[in-house]
Amino acid sequence: MIDPTPASIAWAQPGDAAAVADRIAQVITAPGPKRIAFTGGSTPIKVLTLLKDRPLDWPSVTIALTDDRCVPDDHPASNFGKIVAALGHSGAAFERLQEGATVAPFDLVWLGMGADGHVASLFPHMQARIRPGASVIATTPIPLPPEAPFDRLTLNQAALKATKEIILVITGATKKALVERVLAGDDSYPVAEFLRGYGPPVTIYWSE
Repeated sequence: MIDPTPASIAWAQPGDAAAVADRIAQVITAPGPKRIAFTGGSTPIKVLTLLKDRPLDWPSVTIALTDDRCVPDDHPASNFGKIVAALGHSGAAFERLQEGATVAPFDLVWLGMGADGHVASLFPHMQARIRPGASVIATTPIPLPPEAPFDRLTLNQAALKATKEIILVITGATKKALVERVLAGDDSYPVAEFLRGYGPPVTIYWSE
């Protein structure tokens, strides 16, 4: 169920990879089991490199991905393969995306954002399998990005919002400007649903 409260927005200061690592570490050190959804791309690997020497309770953590490309785990485009390679000996549990699966709530959802305002694999234009509730859906971006021409699996909007908090991690002046346009009222990008819609609090981590 989507939180009926308008999302609150904050900008992290600082907003670099070290600050993201500190926030992830804070979540992991909380008592009890934790569920974290990681974005894909290179930034999570940089953050995990910063965390690898910290004495964190990874065995208490279940890690899911917000989305992934439909490729084998050993393919260079596989986000799952990269995360498992980085944390495979940590003791963390890994939750594979499976189309149609029901998704349990998270303690933290980590979103990235593309230059077109997409988050996870929810694109401005796409073919998508619509499913009710917090679920994993199949999507195909239109057009297929030439750098990653693959079908996708992604948490749907309800699953991404079923969390205590969201962090949105972006880099560069162009993406910052897009976020600022959305916050000023432009609802034409997928990220707008998280920044201007109803849901959990969102902290934006931006760095150059």
